[in-house]
Amino acid sequence: MGMSNPDRKPASQRRPRYQPMSEINVTPMVDVMLVLLIVFMVAAPLLTVGVPVNLPKAGAQALRGDEEPLAISVNGGGQIFIEETQVQLSDLVPRLRAIVGTGYDQRIYVRGDREVAYGRVAAVVARINNAGFSRVALVTEHNGGRK
Repeated sequence: MGMSNPDRKPASQRRPRYQPMSEINVTPMVDVMLVLLIVFMVAAPLLTVGVPVNLPKAGAQALRGDEEPLAISVNGGGQIFIEETQVQLSDLVPRLRAIVGTGYDQRIYVRGDREVAYGRVAAVVARINNAGFSRVALVTEHNGGRK
């Protein structure tokens, strides 16, 4: 005969025997992510190498990264010098092109004596600019903080 258990809850109030798992197990996901990270870390340097190319041999010297600026001086007598070689104003541009070649971005420093007329230094700078050189600067002395 059927006996009823007074402590037993009705079927509508009982929990099912097999509850769905509501938590996500992240351990396998972390394992997969770490493996992917290692694969990308190993593969990334291989991708930056590029296409193998047989480069030609060149007889020219390697380009210098820190080229010294070319100094043009105008002394107190108005004479013009490229480094230590005296040149005439009419020969200045051809001599510059011979020294620099096609490097019109070469830095050129113009040093003018304070006793020389302003017009003489301005003529030198104008010739250099008209020849296509764009990085021309005038050199001055620092006054040591005096005003």
